Amino acid sequence: AAVYRQIVGDEPGKLSPAGAVGKFLPKSLDQALSISAGEHPAIQANYHVVDATEFGVKSAEGALLPTLGVQASVEKKYQNRSTAGNSFGSDSDTASIGLQLNVPIYQGGKGSATVRQQKEQLGKARIDIDVARDQVRAAVTSAWTQMQAAQASVSANKQLVSAAQLALDGVVEERKVGQRTTLDVLNAQSDVTNARISLAESERNVVVASYAVLSATGRLSVSRLGLGVAVHKPEEHYKAVKDKWFGLRTPDGR
Repeated sequence: AAVYRQIVGDEPGKLSPAGAVGKFLPKSLDQALSISAGEHPAIQANYHVVDATEFGVKSAEGALLPTLGVQASVEKKYQNRSTAGNSFGSDSDTASIGLQLNVPIYQGGKGSATVRQQKEQLGKARIDIDVARDQVRAAVTSAWTQMQAAQASVSANKQLVSAAQLALDGVVEERKVGQRTTLDVLNAQSDVTNARISLAESERNVVVASYAVLSATGRLSVSRLGLGVAVHKPEEHYKAVKDKWFGLRTPDGR
């Protein structure tokens, strides 16, 4: 109960057994691999890293190009002079505008080294996409095989429960005619109980494995599962602060 409260945040009430998320699962392993390759957040994040690194290459190359700047100034002067007891003033206005062209000639190799560095980082970012894709593929395959093994275990344990129950019924009938003892009946009942425990564990493993498959494909989300909780929307925070020039308050007013 304490662990339940720690995770859920409330005391457990009348709980019902969890079920596998069958309606959200892919129909086959190939379909699961296809979905994960196109939707998994880890792969999509690496694509964005490649885009950002490509911009870094262009920015580093831009440091080698000439820059043209515009300079303008306006000045107003007032001069007060006195001659033979008389004072008079004069105003003068001046304005200037000019262009300044800067051409990089020698940077000690820093500019070209920065470009090469950014290109190497771009190559690494592209390799990271392949690494993430392989990791996701391995996770999907592992989760899928574990789910299949758990489903097979459920079928086997159901047969085990039936066999143990049939054996118990036989031992009870044999005890009625004096061929078995009460201890034999208790042992048979223990076998039935153990078989049912194994069945419950295998059914639990199917539920966990189904969520593992959903997670591996990148589809384990609040919105997809339809959970009755508030969904975090990062774009709301972005829109709340994207036009701010200054401010210390967070979007929620803190």
